[in-house]
Amino acid sequence: MAHEPDPERLRALEARLAEAKGSKAKPAAAGKDFSQAEVAWRMVLELTSGIMIGGSIGYGLDYLSGTKPILLIVFLLLGFAAGIRTVIGTARDMQERQLRAQATETQAERSAGTEG
Repeated sequence: MAHEPDPERLRALEARLAEAKGSKAKPAAAGKDFSQAEVAWRMVLELTSGIMIGGSIGYGLDYLSGTKPILLIVFLLLGFAAGIRTVIGTARDMQERQLRAQATETQAERSAGTEG
């Protein structure tokens, strides 16, 4: 004497579950944003490449002009300054992206809250 479930009730329940899942589900942003490790590595590479390029230019100019440590030191410092400036610009860009994403998410939540 097992009772069979009512198919209409089951369909109504499935529809409500699908509606509840659909309203809470957010689209996956895979590949859209960088992870923190990727941003950190990018900044490290920008800083070290600035130092290496500056050091290479300084060493090359010292080799050509015969003034061994002077231009190497000057261009190492210039490369370091350029690397720091690039890292600061990258950090600023990442912060702006994050703020824009948060503002968009907040606006979407507000519009979803007013509709319901």
